[in-house]
Amino acid sequence: MTRSKKRAPGAGTSRPARTAGRNAATPGGGDAGAAPPSPRTPARRWAWLALAAGALLAGVVVAMWLPRRSGPADTPLDLVRTADQNVLLVTIDTLRADALGCYGGRAATPALDRLAADGIRYDFAHAHAVVTLPSHTSILTGLYPFAHGIRDNAGFRVAPGTTTLATVLKARSYATGAFIGGFPLDAQFGLDAGFDVYDDQLPEVRGPADFAMAERPANAVVAPALAWLRQQRGRWFAWVHVYDPHAPTRPPEPYASQYASDLYAGEVAFTDASLAPLLDHVRQISDRPTLVVVTSDHGEALGDHGEATHGIFAYESTLRVPLIVAQLRGGRPVREHSPGAPRVSALAVQHVDLVPTALDALDLPAWPGLPGRSLAGLRREDADTRGAYFEALSASLNRGWAPLHGVLVGREKYVDLPLPELYDLGADPREERNLESRAVPRRQALETRLREFGPTGPGERRAEDAETQERLRSLGYVSGTRSSTRKAYTAQDDPKRLIAVDQAIQRGIALFQDGKPGEAEAVYRRLVAERPDMTLAYEHLAFLQWELGQRQAAIATLRTAMAKAAQDPEVESRLGIYLSETGAVAEALPLLERAVQRPGSGVDALNTLGIAYARAGQPERSIEVFRRILAIDPRNAMALQNIGSAHLQAGRLAPAIEAFNAALAVNPSWAPAWNGLGAAEVQRGNRPAAIAAWRRAVDLDPSNFDALFNLATELANARQFAEARRYLERFVQTAPPAEYGQDIQNVRAMLVRLPR
Repeated sequence: MTRSKKRAPGAGTSRPARTAGRNAATPGGGDAGAAPPSPRTPARRWAWLALAAGALLAGVVVAMWLPRRSGPADTPLDLVRTADQNVLLVTIDTLRADALGCYGGRAATPALDRLAADGIRYDFAHAHAVVTLPSHTSILTGLYPFAHGIRDNAGFRVAPGTTTLATVLKARSYATGAFIGGFPLDAQFGLDAGFDVYDDQLPEVRGPADFAMAERPANAVVAPALAWLRQQRGRWFAWVHVYDPHAPTRPPEPYASQYASDLYAGEVAFTDASLAPLLDHVRQISDRPTLVVVTSDHGEALGDHGEATHGIFAYESTLRVPLIVAQLRGGRPVREHSPGAPRVSALAVQHVDLVPTALDALDLPAWPGLPGRSLAGLRREDADTRGAYFEALSASLNRGWAPLHGVLVGREKYVDLPLPELYDLGADPREERNLESRAVPRRQALETRLREFGPTGPGERRAEDAETQERLRSLGYVSGTRSSTRKAYTAQDDPKRLIAVDQAIQRGIALFQDGKPGEAEAVYRRLVAERPDMTLAYEHLAFLQWELGQRQAAIATLRTAMAKAAQDPEVESRLGIYLSETGAVAEALPLLERAVQRPGSGVDALNTLGIAYARAGQPERSIEVFRRILAIDPRNAMALQNIGSAHLQAGRLAPAIEAFNAALAVNPSWAPAWNGLGAAEVQRGNRPAAIAAWRRAVDLDPSNFDALFNLATELANARQFAEARRYLERFVQTAPPAEYGQDIQNVRAMLVRLPR
């Protein structure tokens, strides 16, 4: 890799400007960096993206137990049906049904409370899955997970040609826009079909061990959604997804202080405040009505039944969701309510009802095969007897635990596990009394209802490359591609018996997020010793070792995982990345070349291979691989950025600048492209342009330490010593020592010699 060398005043030899790349549209989060500079000649690295029921049986069930009724009445949804109508779908990730103010929650949520007062709030609504991608796919397709095929956040893609609310409305000349707040709904997973705009531009995630989802705050999602809505002159369908209540719960001020004892409630309050401008805008539209639907994909356990977050169990804290439906026009509800009229419904409703409801409001027929019903025509007797299917398969797919399937009929809930569970939610809403052994006829009837749904196994699961795994790892969502093929499970495989393992995983994540990576590493060392067949523990341990600067230990951990645990393509791919980053490119390349040959391998595997070719001194092969990414996704800022870095490596400044500008045309907020542009400008002697580009990169992403280093040293070269000192001190104070230890030492020495 060609490096230029320049002198910084009083600082000795400095490194050539670093370029960095991480992927906003596809998994990134790791700053791969190049091989470390020679100890004799400190040189700035070229930092790359590291991956950048029969009717008779139904009657029997009703006769056996009628649901208990107390509280809300069966308020009907009174729709105005017209095709000349907008549709706004708002999904709030990980929002418990009892979190909103109108549901009795502690969070102040005036915007959503007002919407509920103008429409109907459903008090007994349920999802069909307890993780993001499967649940949202049910919301948009109107199908149960076993029908649409998405069973987890990783390893599955919505099949091309799948009918969704977006594809149907797009075909009827609606403008369609989606605005996404979290990585599990990235376009690569397939829910972008039918949308004119699918805005999933997410911020960078720092480092492979960040244990944090790529997400953007709710206000940053609402802003482009509002801008798009203000441009619309005809009918539109908008989907706005906000991610903030998802762990880790870190609300901004003043919510962090106001909700210091309940940060989850603080996230919910911040989300409501962020959605207020969107709802206010829609409320004022007067040329046509707007159907507004607000729900969540699933809830959050918050310690209920021993579960810290979600994805393992399907208790009400994660399965029951809020649901608000309203029609607005010109600042008021389309259908005025009588004073004192109830606006709460106790009907048992489901996510699969949302597509039929939207189609009904638009006076459109439902397409064949939809199991849900329009809420406008749903009667109590139908709602209580039809049943609702649900599942939680992530622990089975990723850890080999028993799969969880279940059914709700009225207020009765059956969970099919080796240790089965039966609850009467009318009498026991917290699911504290398992009636399985005391109500055998009830259990048997519900077992039959569950079989009638005909749920299938998860089918063939595709391998995810290491960077997609990385972005999904924050909650232990993913540990590999192990698809369980076992025919039977025992009580020892029941998640209830294994929840302590999940608690250890969550404890390790929390320790890392609290700035205690050493303590987190100890947690995973114990977990590896206790469960040597669990790839997730090895992967987390390796990430922590890498973060702590123990690079060879991380590589050794991954080698052990390949020897002791199930063969896992992601472990092999991650090992290839680490080998590449430590200079063992010859050993890494065969692993990474195998990764791109696996069925369904995506842009991230290609990106990793392209980076390895660049490190091996093969920029042409590197560019060829990055162009393969553009053939899949022409607007991939990461690929464009890395093409620029490869041209820069080869000394071709004009095409490098062209590629960096192309990346910025796709995403003007893409800090790594600004950093790369600065590196190119300084090489062609345009120092003011380079400094301006690096300022922009640092402003956009204060954790882009390559840009920070470049900006500080170039300001010193320009003899702007006071400003240079400020950025150099910031680099010393904030750059992670595990990755930038030698640089930090060099900068400290530079600060001593820098003129004041």
